[in-house]
Amino acid sequence: MRVSLEQAIAELKNGGVVAIPTETVYGLAADATNDSALKQIFAIKQRPADHPLIVHIGAMSQVQRALASAFWPGPLTLVLPAQPHVSRVVRGDESTVALRVPNHPVALALLTQGGLSVAAPSANLFTQLSPTTAAHVEAGLGASIPVLDGGACQVGIESTIVSVTADGQWQLLRPGMISEQAIADVAARAASQPTQAVESVDAPVPKVPGQHALHYSPRTPLLLFKDRAALLQECELLKQAALSSAAMLIGDGTVPSCPHVQLPNSPEKVAELLYSTLHHLDALKVDRLLVELPPNLPIWMAVLDRLSRAGYR
Repeated sequence: MRVSLEQAIAELKNGGVVAIPTETVYGLAADATNDSALKQIFAIKQRPADHPLIVHIGAMSQVQRALASAFWPGPLTLVLPAQPHVSRVVRGDESTVALRVPNHPVALALLTQGGLSVAAPSANLFTQLSPTTAAHVEAGLGASIPVLDGGACQVGIESTIVSVTADGQWQLLRPGMISEQAIADVAARAASQPTQAVESVDAPVPKVPGQHALHYSPRTPLLLFKDRAALLQECELLKQAALSSAAMLIGDGTVPSCPHVQLPNSPEKVAELLYSTLHHLDALKVDRLLVELPPNLPIWMAVLDRLSRAGYR
């Protein structure tokens, strides 16, 4: 159900949930100060209650940090010590809260005109493919969820998440399109600890979204390939076994005989088109999705993170 900006603001103020656009992915939003509304997010997404939600705010002046000044509005989430008034539901009983200012005109209008702060995890079922269009939201959550349509998301994958302590120490918790090096340049210091390992239970850092080994996953089983030749061979082996497949490729080169999408050899374009491509291939209802991985280089870290979790077996 598509709604206007005014209808979305009214729904949120009345304790409802609305799917909203951001530059990263569509989020399932609720008033961050309303615990009963926040609990609807967890119920709709089938998300564990101890997983914190990212709170979207309308102005960077609400957080006085160098990283906020440099990257907000934008796809950077800061995990900071929480003030006592911050809902325990929104922070998953952690002592920290995750904040960001989205860089999307519709999302910013909703926050500023409505005088709202909203929790807005991706508007999909837990661990499934994130939505980057209103149609993706409706396909994943059903037509009964109000959707504020802001067009296709321009960044296309979730925000970079960084934890920051009172003395300025920082750690990368989830890679995104704002790189670790860019953060280090602004912070004028390297990360205090290496990037957290997947599903680490011992690391003394807060829980954040996107840490599950299986995440961002299509319904169709997904196989990952480090080189094109192996993908082409798998396509033929599946065909011989009377199994259907479809492929996502990165860059030029020989293409398989199965249906495929060929993305430009650019981290920014692959990130922008990643989920929409996987949604498209998933809708073909083939037996397997075959995905070519980009090079294992820092500029591809965020895309590699999403694909490795999507293909986790």
